[in-house]
Order: sequence, then structure tokens, then C-alpha cells
Amino acid sequence: LYTVHTPVPAGHDYFDEGLCGKYLGQYPAKLGISWDDFMGLGRQNPDDKGERFCMSTFLCKTCQEVNGVSWLHGKVSQRMFESIWPGYLPAESYREHQLLSHDEYEKVYNVNPDESHVGYVTNGVHYPTWCASEWKAVHKKYFGKTFFKDQSNPALWENIYQVSDKEVWETRVALKKKLIDYIRERFRDNWLRNQGDPARVMSLLDKINPNALIIGFARRFATYKRAHLLFSDLERLSKIVNNPDYPVQFLFAGKAHPADGAGQGLIKKIHDISQSPEFIGKIIFLDNYDMELARRLVSGVDIWMNTPTRPLEASGTSGEKALMNGVVNLSVLDGWWYEGYRPGAGWALTDKRTYQDQGQQDKLDAANIYSLLENEIIPLYYSRNSKGFSEGWVKTVKNSIAQIAPFYTMKRQLDDYYTRFYNPLRDRYALISADNNRIAREIAEWKERVIERWDNINIVEVKNSDSLYGTSLVSDKEFSVSVVVDEQGLEDAIGIELVVLRQDAETGQDVIYKTFPLQVVGHEGNLYTFELKAAIDVAGSFRTAFRMYPRNKHLASRQDLCFVRWFS
Repeated sequence: LYTVHTPVPAGHDYFDEGLCGKYLGQYPAKLGISWDDFMGLGRQNPDDKGERFCMSTFLCKTCQEVNGVSWLHGKVSQRMFESIWPGYLPAESYREHQLLSHDEYEKVYNVNPDESHVGYVTNGVHYPTWCASEWKAVHKKYFGKTFFKDQSNPALWENIYQVSDKEVWETRVALKKKLIDYIRERFRDNWLRNQGDPARVMSLLDKINPNALIIGFARRFATYKRAHLLFSDLERLSKIVNNPDYPVQFLFAGKAHPADGAGQGLIKKIHDISQSPEFIGKIIFLDNYDMELARRLVSGVDIWMNTPTRPLEASGTSGEKALMNGVVNLSVLDGWWYEGYRPGAGWALTDKRTYQDQGQQDKLDAANIYSLLENEIIPLYYSRNSKGFSEGWVKTVKNSIAQIAPFYTMKRQLDDYYTRFYNPLRDRYALISADNNRIAREIAEWKERVIERWDNINIVEVKNSDSLYGTSLVSDKEFSVSVVVDEQGLEDAIGIELVVLRQDAETGQDVIYKTFPLQVVGHEGNLYTFELKAAIDVAGSFRTAFRMYPRNKHLASRQDLCFVRWFS
């Protein structure tokens, strides 16, 4: 199983052949293949010796299964790797976001599973590590004795609605105070050492207001994370953070890769803005980001903000960690939040792209963030009742815990890996390795025969009914087709299907509407006759083509031997 962790090109390594020879030169002999064949496993075109060796391509070709780390990332990965398996069509472009349950997302993932075997398991977080002790006490009190062992059970998380609003609010306030005390203790000496002016440092620390709405942004400072988005309109931001009646503060933390100059420059920009008079104590950058600081932030802030360029966020887990602690998410519909978002349980920036120019899109997304803060988030947080807390805010916290949290635990993630990948892989290994690897040997021998004879397979005859003329298809009418193939002695090792195509409105590419497998109805010697009778039951504009492929019930997927021939 190859688990893909990013769609960002920089995360997929390429190496020159000379470097591969230095470190991997001994492997072809161990595998019983030539050096050229080995290098071909790392190239999309094995015969192109000018193409560098890509580890991701190598893994796609040598692992039985491939998965992304969220539903959307799985779709992105299908498209990213589609050229490795030519002959199978791209996945549809991503439609407008739909609110589906966890199980429903799984059901609609692969409408045409033969087109790509790239799957997904959405990342989760380790509850014992990331859930604060204050919340664990609440869960223990209300969620029942079985909760820890059954922490991905949605019914147990719904018990959060049995917790009083006052107790939820006080738990959040206690964790916010704990965060502020930690920041003051940890950073006082460091800031005094770096900034030198004790009065300025103490003033900054004193301005961290436990009664303010505190918004956190902490992660790796890669440019696609768009940490700069909040600073697109400094005048508007200043009005938000300097409202004396509704104080708002932003805490930033994170590190950039040593080789990422742009990411380091972004950190410097945020730090410089935080030192200007109108933002000091309102925009705070916390340096030396580590796991302990992360734990404090994801439990102590009120809002967790995430603003990646869609669809470059593979999953993201910091928002899931915040979720476990009653922190509400404000995020782009990308990564895990694409599946997780529920109205009334957090806030989402639309997944629609208005501008092709990224700079213009950034400005629009920034304006949407400001608008959400000004018109929804800040008013809701400060809408206090006679007891001093916001019932609407507590309702949002409860909704996020009940409706989202159970689906983003590490237990749920592991359960999905076992169900979708680990157990099937174990069972397949047992099957093909039994009886001294009998089936594995049969598959290898069969592949050799197919490779040897594929180019000589001949389409002898194709007959279509009137409702299927040329490459067009008349809907609501039954059509019939007959294909005769000379299999060159492969003995029923060929599959034929009629592929019905439509044009994707967004990309203009052909995408699959439906496939109809043809059935073998007889053969004489090497000549096999395939037939099909079917109908398209919806109106629309469709085109058709036939696709021939090697067929073997013991293949894990068609991509295991990706030989395809299209004909009409």
C-alpha cells in the first residue's frame, strides 16, 4: 500500500539515473530484472531514458494499492497519477460541495472503480494525545464507560448535548486561560532576550486578553497554506482587532522548511506586521513552534483557521485536533474539512473558484474571511446571555463535537485502513502465496503470454444496431453490438466493454458516464464472439467507444496489467 501525502509537486522526488545507480544498483539483480526495467518502474514512459526516476511513480507501479489521505485528496491523486495507467479516463472534475455523511462519501467515491484503483482513507488524530484533560473529564462523565474503546461511535459523542451550556463554556474558558498563562510563562524570557525592551514585552503579554475571541493559525508555513490571506486588507483587519467592544486576537505559530525561502519570508512578514503599533498584542507570532505549543493552541483558542489553496491540502489534521477540544473551525473546503464541514458546526469558505488568477482569488477569499468574522463569528461569540456566555456559540461547539468529531479519531482512521486495505491485502497475500505461490506463478506466466501476444490480437468484426451509429448513441432506445476478436491463443483472456462518454462541462474532457461489458457468447478456435444488448435510460449527448483489456479474475485491478486498446 502506497499512501500519498501531498498533491504539491515539491513533495514528489525525482532523481537522476546516476544517483539511482549509486544507491539502488543492487536491487535489479535481487528482483531478477534488468537495470533498464528497474528504472522504467520509476518513469511514466519506461522507454524514455531522459525522464528522471520518480519515487511516486515507482511506488504506484510496485504497490498493489494506492490511497490519498482524504476523500478530495483521493480524487486529486486519481487525476495526478492517471498518466501512469494510460487507457483509463480521468476522474470527473470536482463538483460543487455536497453535504454527505461519512458512509455516503465512501459510497460515491468511485462511481467507475475500474478507471482508477486509487482509494482514500481520511486522516484522523490520536484522541489520548490531543484531547485536553479537561475535556476528557467531561467525556468520562457524560459519554459512558465504553467511550474510550469505542471513541468513533457517533451515538456516544451525541451525549455532548446532555452537558450544560455553562459547563461547556467554562471548560473552554479554563483552557483559554491555561493557554494564555503558558504563553506568558514560555515566551517572557525569550522575548525579553530577543526584543530587549522589558516595558514593550510586558505590555505585549498583558494585552493577551482572556476575554477576547482568540483565533489560531499554526502549521507548517508552506506558501499554499496562504497564511498571508488575513493580511490582504490591513485597514479592514485593524478595524476588526481594535474594536474595544468586541476584542479579537490572532495567534500565529509555525515553521518553514529550511529551503523554503518564500515560507520564511512569510513568517517575517507576519512578525513585522505584529510589531506595528496598531497590531501589537492583537496579532502575535509565537516562535519555536513544537508539539507542546501545538497542544496548547489547539485546545485553548476559540477558532481554528485554515486557508489553503484548494485542492492542495491533502488532509490537514490540526483542525481535527482543535475539534476534539471544542474549538470551532473556519476553513476552506479542502482536505478533511471538505467532508467534515456541517452548517451550524463551523464555518467554511466556498469551494467554488471565481478567478483563474490566484492573486484575485486570494483577495476574494480574504474578503470572505473578513465578512464571516464581521457578520457571523464575532457577533455570535459576543451575543451573551444574562449568565455571561453565548448560547449560540456553545451550540456551535456542541454541534461540532457531536456531528463531526467522531469521524476524525485515529480509531476511525485505523478501522478504515483495516477494512479497505489491510485486511484485503492480507487475504490476497494468503490466496496467491498458498500452495507454494501457485496463483502468483500462474499470474506471472499469464502476464508473460499477454505481453508477448497483445500487439497481434486482431479485432475481426464489429456490428452495431441502428441506435448506435458511428460514435454516437441514441438514448431511450435499446442497442445491440457484436464484436469478434482473434485472441491469438490467449484462451478467453480478453475483456471487451462499450464505454459511454460525455463531456465534462468544466474541463471539456471526456469522462465516463457508464460502461457496458460485452459477454462471450461463443468461440471457434482463437475467434471469440462478444455481444451486448442495453439501453441508456436518460437523455443527453453521449459518445461511445469500445475498450479491450486483459481479463483475469486474480488481478487486483486492471491497472495491475495496464494494456488497453480503444476501437470503434
